[in-house]
Amino acid sequence: MPMASLRLKVTPSASRDAVVGWQGDVLRVHVRAPAHRRKANDEVLRLLAVSLGVDRRRLRITHGETSRRKVVSVDGLDEKEIRARLTSVLS
Repeated sequence: MPMASLRLKVTPSASRDAVVGWQGDVLRVHVRAPAHRRKANDEVLRLLAVSLGVDRRRLRITHGETSRRKVVSVDGLDEKEIRARLTSVLS
């Protein structure tokens, strides 16, 4: 089963939850949840799962638990498929 990594720049406590778009090879994501007690991390993973059309359990933060810059692994999708799915959500 393929597995890819997705680099993120997260803005917690934003006015809305949204996958904002690509900034080079980094995906910008805004979430309403605050960074306090990992609430923003949970919301980022939920939003990505919905946007990618995958089960939440297939996503895991591998780097940057306490940082705005994160790396998320996605089980079952390769990088090309991730970009295609996110591009269709952004369009």
